Amino acid sequence: MTSPRSATSITPDHFKPEEPSEQWNQRAERVKRAFLHAYHGYERFAAPSDELRPLSNGKIDNFNGWGVTTFDALDTMLLMGLKDEYKRGLEIVKAADFTRSEPRFVPFFETIIRYLGGLLSAYALSKDRILLDRAEDLVTALDPIFNTPTGMPYYSVDPKNGKTLGPEVGILAEIASLQLEYTYLAKLTGKVEHFNRSQAIMQVLASADLSDTGGMMPTRWNITSGEPFTYRLSVGAQADSAHEYLLKLYLLSGKTDKASLEMYIRTTTHIINNLLYLSPTRNLLYVTDSNMPTSERDNSPSHVFEHLSCFLPGLLALGAHTLPLDRLEEMGIDLDDLGSEKSYGYAGKGYSRLKNYNLKELHLWAAEGLAQTCWLTYADQPCGLGPDEIMMNTVHSETANSYRWIDAIDKWKGSGGRGIVPGLADQRPVIYTEYERLHGTGIGRDYVLRRAGYLLRPETIESLYLLWRVTGDTKWRTRGWTIFEAIERETKTENGYASLSRVDTITPVKADSMPSYFLAETLKYLYLMFLDEDPISLDKWVFNTEAHPFPVFEWTQEERIRFNL
Repeated sequence: MTSPRSATSITPDHFKPEEPSEQWNQRAERVKRAFLHAYHGYERFAAPSDELRPLSNGKIDNFNGWGVTTFDALDTMLLMGLKDEYKRGLEIVKAADFTRSEPRFVPFFETIIRYLGGLLSAYALSKDRILLDRAEDLVTALDPIFNTPTGMPYYSVDPKNGKTLGPEVGILAEIASLQLEYTYLAKLTGKVEHFNRSQAIMQVLASADLSDTGGMMPTRWNITSGEPFTYRLSVGAQADSAHEYLLKLYLLSGKTDKASLEMYIRTTTHIINNLLYLSPTRNLLYVTDSNMPTSERDNSPSHVFEHLSCFLPGLLALGAHTLPLDRLEEMGIDLDDLGSEKSYGYAGKGYSRLKNYNLKELHLWAAEGLAQTCWLTYADQPCGLGPDEIMMNTVHSETANSYRWIDAIDKWKGSGGRGIVPGLADQRPVIYTEYERLHGTGIGRDYVLRRAGYLLRPETIESLYLLWRVTGDTKWRTRGWTIFEAIERETKTENGYASLSRVDTITPVKADSMPSYFLAETLKYLYLMFLDEDPISLDKWVFNTEAHPFPVFEWTQEERIRFNL
């Protein structure tokens, strides 16, 4: 017995005929209508509070009480041509009091990526001066958070009196995901103090001793000393956007920040050599985390795969598109200089190993294989939407082994590179029946659910969008449409869209939450994916980690002198 949805899921999407451009533009309009449904529900029942509760039609102030949904959605409105909603949104922006917060302490990371990112992106698209003025007001209110010996920020700050809150040990993503916003603000205003906030972070990260983690930044740092506090490596929660900003800072600043480029290549080299694995049955490529030092021995993977990590295939595709990874010398990069067994011990062997490959090709293979797995976690579920976290099986039988992707690539290459690259084959979805789910008798997926909820997250859709733009393969776009149909079918409420508590049932239960990122990221990436002409060129714009696009720029000679570049 199969679910009603599974019958349409078994035809590989690369065999389906390509739809005409007009149909895709109509689908973009469908996404626009979805945005209007969500935002009008927010306006009606929750504004100017932070977020709508889409089941109870209530509201919640969970990100400072300034109206985070509006700030986060401004640039989506501009890209969709929603002038009336944007005009009303500006009134909320003008009225926000950045000196008072509800709750009292402002979480710095979320405030920067959602509020500051939203203001700067909307300014870039509209040139409405009030947005830049409000961005300056915001960073002024938050500035006491940098009162540490290293310049790394505390977790939160009371903007009324400047008191800070948070431990001495900070989470990587929260202390190192401000560089795009502050660097672009420095470019717009010419103010050195904004640039210095970004540079202080980069200088600490670039000078840190990463000999026990293969040149990759671990998830926790002492913000007083600027030293790593753990060996744990991840591209998921606690780390994702910090790795993302290494590439994106280089791109944003006109490919001039070589330190961030070097750190990006070190990070991706370690990921490819040590954190990518293949599952035993379907050969699904996934990225996981590790907890032990890698200088003297192999890493110890958890085999947990997070939805948050599904941003990585998009990042790898973006890097393959924008960087001459097959000609590193053009960027002044030599893998021997970046890392070796001498500098990073056991993990350092991977640097010489990757010299045998075309890095552009290798990064794009990894991107496509990971995106395939991210998509299958959606296609495998009866409702068509993916879980927040899964645990990959490692061994199913005596003849099936789970092993590192790079080992499989070496073996494939050594045998002449015949057939499909390991991890890139299009696999059929495996949809368990309700009986199989309840009795635990389903087989063939290669994983079990750890966190079964769907939180309206954007990461998989973000990667499908970027893979579509980079490769031109319509299967990524088609999969995006399939996910949007599931969002419409399973999460829509009378006045918004709701997260799901479980995805492994035919009739998933909704949760009373509609995060602001659903309007800022999920719907924006879907809209841009379906447009025939994308207004955001990957060569001219860089998305922050909340999908707020900033235009690529070059420093003038005067700015180089002022900022000591």
